[in-house]
Amino acid sequence: MTDNILFSENPAVDLKKFLQERNYSKIAVLMDNHTAVYCYPAIGKILPAHEKIEIPSGEEHKNIATCELIWDEMTAFEMDRHSALIIIGGGVLGDMGGFCAATYKRGIDFILIPTTLLSQVDASVGGKLGIDFKHFKNHIGVFKTPVLTLMHSGFLSTLPEAEKRSGFAEVIKHALISDATSWKQICSRPFNEQPWEILLPHSIKVKLKVVSSDPYEKGLRKTLNAGHTIGHAVETYLLQADRKILHGEAVAVGLVCEAFLAREKGMLSEREFGEISSYILGVFGKVPLSPADDEAIAKLTSQDKKNKGNKILCVLLDGIGNAKWDCEIRSDEVKRALSFYRSA
Repeated sequence: MTDNILFSENPAVDLKKFLQERNYSKIAVLMDNHTAVYCYPAIGKILPAHEKIEIPSGEEHKNIATCELIWDEMTAFEMDRHSALIIIGGGVLGDMGGFCAATYKRGIDFILIPTTLLSQVDASVGGKLGIDFKHFKNHIGVFKTPVLTLMHSGFLSTLPEAEKRSGFAEVIKHALISDATSWKQICSRPFNEQPWEILLPHSIKVKLKVVSSDPYEKGLRKTLNAGHTIGHAVETYLLQADRKILHGEAVAVGLVCEAFLAREKGMLSEREFGEISSYILGVFGKVPLSPADDEAIAKLTSQDKKNKGNKILCVLLDGIGNAKWDCEIRSDEVKRALSFYRSA
C-alpha cells in the first residue's frame, strides 16, 4: 500500500521519471478550473503529449453528469486500456477522476496528485473512489488504488485558509481515533500555529496503517468514518438546501455531535468531551443550524453506507485515541446531539 505513495519536493521531475519507466499509449490530465491555473503549469510542461480535461470545481459537480463529460473526453481521445489518467486536484476530483479511470474500459491506470490538505491527508489515501448520487455523499463508487500518489506540500500554498481548515478536520480525526499523544499536541496550539511538516506525514501514516490492515472496510477501517455519520448528513442536507459548506466543516460538526453521543454512552469522560468540543468549536466556529433542520438531518443518517438493515451504525470514540465501529445510534439521539451543538 505504501509503495505507491511518493513524498516529492519536485513533483515535475518525479512524475517525469515515473512515466519514463512505463509505456502508456495515451495520457490525459484531469483538473478543475482552479488547479488548471495554480497547479497544472508546474506539471504539464514536462509531460509527453497529452490531452487536457478541465471540469468545474466543487462538490456540486461530483456526479454522474460530470463523469459522462470525462468519459466523453477520454473516448474522443481514443484512450485504450494501456492509457493513464493523471488527476491534479483535491478530494472531489480525486474521488471522481479515479472512479472514471477505474470504470473506463473496465479500468485504466491513474495517478493522483492531491493539491489540498484534505486530499493529501485523507481522500487520496486508501483507494476509495466515487461520486455523489441524488445528493447522497459517495453513494456510487469502487475501491481501486492509484499506481502513484504524488504528495507535494508546496501545493498547499495555493489554498485559501478555509480549505486548509477543512483539511485540518481530518487531521484532528486521525489523532482522536488512534493517537492521544498527537491529539494533545494538536489541541495545545491554535490552527495557524500547527507544525504541518510533522502533522501531514503523521496523519497519512495513521490512515495508511489502517487501510493496509483492512483495505475493504470490513472492520478497523470503519474507524476512519468518525465524525462522518452525522457530518455527511449535515453536508448533504445543506447541499440540498443550497447552503453549501466544505467537507471538513461538516466533519467538524460530526466530530462534536458524535463526541456528545460517546459521552452520553459513557465512552468519553466529561473532561475528554469538553476538551474535544471546545477545541473544535474554537477552530471551526459553528455552522448555522436551526431546530427545524434536525428532523431532516437525522433522517439522512439512515442512508449512511455503514448502516445495516434499519440500524444507524456510527463510529464513537472510546476514550481519546481509541474508537469503536458499528455503534448503533437512534434518530432521537442524533437530534439531541444537534441540539447540543447549537447551544454549545
